[in-house]
Amino acid sequence: MKVLALDTSNQPMSVALLVDQKVIAKKTTATQLDHSVQLMPTITELMADQQWQPEDLDRVVVAQGPGSYTGLRIAVTTAKTLAATLHIQLVGVSSLAVLAGSVQTEGTFVSPIFDARNTQLYAGLYQIKDGQPVPVIADQHTNIPDWTAQLNAAGHPVTLIGELTRYHDALSDALDVPVTFTEGDDNLPDAGVLGQLGVPLKAIDDIDSFVPQYLRLSPAEAQWAAAHPGEDHKNYVEEV
Repeated sequence: MKVLALDTSNQPMSVALLVDQKVIAKKTTATQLDHSVQLMPTITELMADQQWQPEDLDRVVVAQGPGSYTGLRIAVTTAKTLAATLHIQLVGVSSLAVLAGSVQTEGTFVSPIFDARNTQLYAGLYQIKDGQPVPVIADQHTNIPDWTAQLNAAGHPVTLIGELTRYHDALSDALDVPVTFTEGDDNLPDAGVLGQLGVPLKAIDDIDSFVPQYLRLSPAEAQWAAAHPGEDHKNYVEEV
């Protein structure tokens, strides 16, 4: 199986090519880039280096969220377009699970964290079992007091990974359990890990219905909800 993996869920962008579980090419950028401009040229570059043609692909795996609204839409839209036009499989993976999957020590409890702005964060708790991140506490949009209370209640030593700079001191002060902070580039998303997590998963049945997992209302959704109080919705974004 030839796989293309895409992650633009936050400031870093990561793209990888895999054959089954083997990563054969990867590019990750940590600088502030316009993902809408850079993503397709990066895909083209990696595939040209491997002498792959679009029709060689069997599956596209995308980081589905949570993360930046715009970043998620870029990768998800690109992945859906490729899957639909090339008639290949589409798989979505939690962006937080991708970070957790970078930790390889068996049994480790890992809390991946993304900055959600305004003292908020996206976080989840996973345990590494047989080399895979297994959810322990579901991904959520939360804040430091609530999240550290959940980690303290879980009672496990925890490794924190992701966008930690803003939160380092506050997390250290609030956590009663032993904590390890991941350092440097290990905090960046890895599309190779994303692809490996996505290979064994069931493909999406309905590509059109596949959407990012924001874990909170996007501005468009909030606008629609405010304009339609008490009304159910099928897809907020389509209504705006």
